[in-house]
Amino acid sequence: MMLTLLRGTAILEGISYLLLFALSMPLKYWGDIPEPNIYIGYAHGFLFLAYVVLAVVLTLERSWGLKRFFILFTASLLPFGTFYVDEHYLKKLPS
Repeated sequence: MMLTLLRGTAILEGISYLLLFALSMPLKYWGDIPEPNIYIGYAHGFLFLAYVVLAVVLTLERSWGLKRFFILFTASLLPFGTFYVDEHYLKKLPS
């Protein structure tokens, strides 16, 4: 259950990250339309925090170790990182 929640949050966090950079930031700085950036930024911030908290909880719950947590955390900072982690790390784990 928690792993499924982490995987879903990872995908949503990755989508919000890409929307922030590919849609709302250009609208804000090139189109002088700041409103989408506010809402997408709030959503991304919430999803980022939820992803990190879930990663910490699962790391402690399943005794994954610091290396795996570092990989999960670093992925949240990189565009497309959470998609990569989901496909190459989280998808292969038993629920």
